[in-house]
Amino acid sequence: QVQLVESGGGLVQAGGSLRLSCAASRGTFSTWTMGWFRQAAGKEREIVAAITWNFKDTYYADSVKGRFAISRDRAKNTLYLQMNSLKPEDTAVYYCAADRVPTITSIIDGGVDYWGKGTLVTVSS
Repeated sequence: QVQLVESGGGLVQAGGSLRLSCAASRGTFSTWTMGWFRQAAGKEREIVAAITWNFKDTYYADSVKGRFAISRDRAKNTLYLQMNSLKPEDTAVYYCAADRVPTITSIIDGGVDYWGKGTLVTVSS
């Protein structure tokens, strides 16, 4: 069973930056599509960004384009989300996700096989 462990969340002022990390505790996800989702209080979970195993395709939600950057280190089995110019509306629990289907469209449509437990990001105004 693959476990995904997020880290890097915390409290930051608006305009600040954070980098989230997601490490696979077992096995390897070198050929999987990986992504970040978030869920704000009272709202549904939404996809933030995704990246295919070969770095060929990436996806960003419109709300984070130009501010967030997703990357992965296949050798370290680690996924990252660099978040810049943070806004109060970015406040949410951020979840790492893994999809064994190697196409970007699958994870965008919610095709997630494994979830992390989430890390809280709070952006103060």
